[in-house]
Amino acid sequence: MAGLNEGRVVIVTGAGRGIGREHALAFAATGAKLVVNDLGADTTGTGADLHPAQQTVEDIKAMGGEAVVNGDNVADFAGAGRLVQQAIDTFGRLDVVVNNAGILRDRMLANMDESEWDAVIAVHLKGTFGPTRHAAAYWRDQAKAGNQPDARVINTSSPSGIFGNVGQTNYGAAKAGIATFTVIAGMELGRYGVTVNAIAPVARTRMTENLGFGKPSDDAKFDALDPANISPLVVWLGSPESKDVTSTVFLVDGDRIGVAEGWHRGPTAKNDGDRWDPNTLGKVVPDLVKAARTPSTMLE
Repeated sequence: MAGLNEGRVVIVTGAGRGIGREHALAFAATGAKLVVNDLGADTTGTGADLHPAQQTVEDIKAMGGEAVVNGDNVADFAGAGRLVQQAIDTFGRLDVVVNNAGILRDRMLANMDESEWDAVIAVHLKGTFGPTRHAAAYWRDQAKAGNQPDARVINTSSPSGIFGNVGQTNYGAAKAGIATFTVIAGMELGRYGVTVNAIAPVARTRMTENLGFGKPSDDAKFDALDPANISPLVVWLGSPESKDVTSTVFLVDGDRIGVAEGWHRGPTAKNDGDRWDPNTLGKVVPDLVKAARTPSTMLE
């Protein structure tokens, strides 16, 4: 894979730990220059600490790569703008944005308070919108100036957002929104030479360690939950080779890569050109539901 992203400038948000850190290291190993963004908050989004991001940068430099730290909060629109501008000012260009930063504030819906909803939506959904929007404006201007980009956005959805998971209405709603954002952004930005894709990963991180994702046994030949397993697909999606793939959400865990198939119109009934009478639907809707495919779950 050496050289797959040679000279490309990549932003990875939430790259101080976990999956984001692995993305940054993997991009650097293929020749990319990195802006390592991480506010350094805990898993609930509280606090700030630049040391994790700085450690990732130091590890990239120890590999012989180039990287700089950014500590902006991607949920802040102005901060997202500064992040994008730092990449351009530091390295002279921007080719790839990987939106990875996230937090958790799990709670059953009846007990969830407004701040728990707002914080998760802000970091995940607005934190995907902000960097992407600022980068998109830059790439649009480059295209109009005759400097056609070959750019990429890789967003981070989740099986929780695609299939649902109890206790995560806030997180799941944000991740479902990211999946749809990805599809539409890919439609809009293709004219500027930009592809937009997303991953829905499963791995062992700070955010999942309380969900029963234990460490592998000492004799395990392959750790299916190693966060490094997620990064090869992201690195490829960030490369020039992926120019014909866009508006797609990928499921990735362990040694598996799958395409998440979007909503399709399933079993359908029509009423001969007339408005339905609600009194008749009891004989129609249950049969439609029975005829529909059983949805996938997070365990499949």
